[in-house]
Amino acid sequence: MRILKFLLSLFLLCIISGIIYAIYLFSNSGVQNYTFKEFKPPLSTQLFDRNGNLVANIFDKEHRFYVEYEDIPPRVIEALVAIEDTAFFEHNGVNVDAIARAVVKMIQAGHAVEGASTLTQQLIKNTELSPEKTLSRKIKEALLAYEIELKLTKEEILERYLNHIFFGHGYYGIKTASLGYFRKELSELSLKEIAILVGLPKAPSSYDPTRNLNLSLSRANAVIQRMYNIGWINEDEYRKSMAEVPIIYDDTLTKNAAPYVVDEVIKRLEPILPDLKTAGYKIDLSIDLDIQDMAQNALKFGYDEIVKRDKDANLSVLNGAMVVVDHQNGGVLALVGGVDYAKSNFNRATQSQRQPGSSFKPFVYQAAIDLGYSPMSEVADISRTFQISGGKWKPKNFDSSLKGLVTLKDALTRSRNLATINLTLDLGLDVVYSKITSMGFSDKIPANLSIVLGSFGISPLEYAKFFTFFGNYGTIREPILIKNVKNQADQIILKFDSNETKISEPEQVFLTLDMMRNVVNRGTGSNARAWGIEVAGKTGTSNDSIDAWFVGITPEIEALIWYGNDNNKPMKATEGGARTSAPVFRVFITEYVKKFPQTKRYFSVPSGVKQGTYNGQNEFYTDKSPLPQKSIHDMGADELLF
Repeated sequence: MRILKFLLSLFLLCIISGIIYAIYLFSNSGVQNYTFKEFKPPLSTQLFDRNGNLVANIFDKEHRFYVEYEDIPPRVIEALVAIEDTAFFEHNGVNVDAIARAVVKMIQAGHAVEGASTLTQQLIKNTELSPEKTLSRKIKEALLAYEIELKLTKEEILERYLNHIFFGHGYYGIKTASLGYFRKELSELSLKEIAILVGLPKAPSSYDPTRNLNLSLSRANAVIQRMYNIGWINEDEYRKSMAEVPIIYDDTLTKNAAPYVVDEVIKRLEPILPDLKTAGYKIDLSIDLDIQDMAQNALKFGYDEIVKRDKDANLSVLNGAMVVVDHQNGGVLALVGGVDYAKSNFNRATQSQRQPGSSFKPFVYQAAIDLGYSPMSEVADISRTFQISGGKWKPKNFDSSLKGLVTLKDALTRSRNLATINLTLDLGLDVVYSKITSMGFSDKIPANLSIVLGSFGISPLEYAKFFTFFGNYGTIREPILIKNVKNQADQIILKFDSNETKISEPEQVFLTLDMMRNVVNRGTGSNARAWGIEVAGKTGTSNDSIDAWFVGITPEIEALIWYGNDNNKPMKATEGGARTSAPVFRVFITEYVKKFPQTKRYFSVPSGVKQGTYNGQNEFYTDKSPLPQKSIHDMGADELLF
C-alpha cells in the first residue's frame, strides 16, 4: 500500500511539475504577447516584357509567390490534410489522440515510428522556433499551436502554411512549386500533380521530382492511397491518378531570359525600392523578348564573323553591344550588353564609354542643314594641317583620297572626314558646338575640331537617345526601359515616361535623314541594306579600328551596334563600321521584318519638303534649305516622287 501511494504521489508530482514547467515556458516564450497577425514572408518580384511575357524572377534568399486561401483549390486542401493531419479541422492545434497513438507505437517498436505534429505545429516549428529537438521546444511548439488556433481561423493557418513551407528545388510556397515543377497555376493541376506537391514538405530534398522522380511518385501515390482509404476520392479517380506520370520541368529559379536587362533594372530600381527583391512587385518593361533574342543572335553572328576573319583576335576581350529603341515612344526593345553573359556580365550597352567615330557626323550635317545649307551644297574635300598642343594634326579620309568639291550628301554618304572638318570650319566651330550641345551632348564633347569625328566617349544606350532625333524628325526622346512598377495589389506605384525635347523642324531633319538613307543605299552602310524596308544609317570607326559602329534607323525603330576590345586595344585594321557592324543590322532587321510584317516600311515625307532636279537628279529641299539656284527646277505637286 505504501509503495502504491508512493507511486501515485510520484505520478501526481510529475504531472504538477510538468504543468508548472509548461507555465514557466509559456510565460518566458512570448506566446502571450504574440498576435500571429503579422505574416509577411519575402516575395519574389517579377519582370515582364511589353507583351506580358516573363523576363525574370528576382528575389533575395527565398523564391516565393503568394496565393490567397480562396484561390487554393479544395483538392489541394483535401490532399494536404489527408496525408499530414486528417483531424486538422477538429483539433485545437494539438492532436492528443495522435500523440497517444504515436507513443504506443513507439513503445511497441522501441523507437519512433510516426510523428504526431499537426499542421499548426508544423507551421509554428517552421516560422517561430529553432529546429532543435528538445522537450522544451516541443512544449513551446504545442503551446504556440494552441495559442494560434485561438487567434487565427483554420483557413488562415492553412494559407500561411502553404505559402511559407519549403517545397524543394528552391521553391517556397505551393504556388511557386506549382509554377516551377509543372508550369501550371494551382487551378490547372491534376490530382497526381497535387499529390506530388503536398507530399514534398515531409522531405523536400528527398522527394524533389527533378532529382528523385520515382521516390516522388511513390510519395504521391501514398497521398492518393490515403485519400482513397478515407473515402475522399472515388475508385476511378484513384486508378487514373495512380497511373499518371506528370511532366516535370527542371527550370532555373530566376528564369532569366535577358540577364543584361535584369541587371540594369535592378541597378536603377534598388536605390528607389530597397525591398525590390522581397516585396513581390510586378515590373513592366519596354523590352520585347523576341526582339531581344534577335538582337542577341545578330550580335553573336557579327562576333563570329570577326573571329573568322581574324584568327589572332583576343577572345577574352573582344566583345560587342546592341541597343534597339522604338524611337516613336522611347521604349527600349532590346538591350544586349555583351556577346555572352555567362562569360562576362559587364554591360557594355550601359557602362562602357566608347568613341563613336564617324557615326557622329549626321549631327554635324544637321547643324549645317538647320543653318540653311542644302544636301546639294558643296564643301571642300581637301587636306589641312592643324597646329595643336604637342604638335601637328593632319586628319585624312579613310581611303586617303581627296575629291575636291563634294556635296554634303556625297560627303556624308562616303563618310568623308576632310569634307566634314571643312564644313565645320565654314560654319564656325563655335556655331557647330553650340548647335550640338543644344541637343544635350554638352557634358560629353570637347570644344575642338576632333568632335566632328566622334572623339569622345559615350555608351550605346545614351547614344541611342540622341539618334531618336532623326527617327522623330527633330524631337529627342529619352529611352525608357522600365514602364511601371506595381505592388501586390496590382496598383501602379511608380511610372516612367519618355521625356521629349524638340530641337529642329521636321522638314529640315528629313533632309539629313534622306542623306543617311543614301549612306545605306549607296555608301559606307550598304552592307546594312535589307529587302523590303527603307533604312537610314551611319557607320562609325574610331582611330586604329578600336571601335566599330553602325546606327540603323527605320520608320519605326533604331538599332545601335558596337564592337571592340574591352581593353581599348585596336581590332584588326580591316574591321570597321562598314564591314563589322553594318551586316549585323541587316541580319537583325531581316528577322525583325519577318516577325513584324506589319511594320512601317517607308519614311514619311513631312509637309514643307519639296523636290526638284539638281545635276539631272531628283533631290529634296525646303524653303530654308533650297537647292543651289543655278541647277534648280521646281516640279509640280503631281510630279513629286516620294
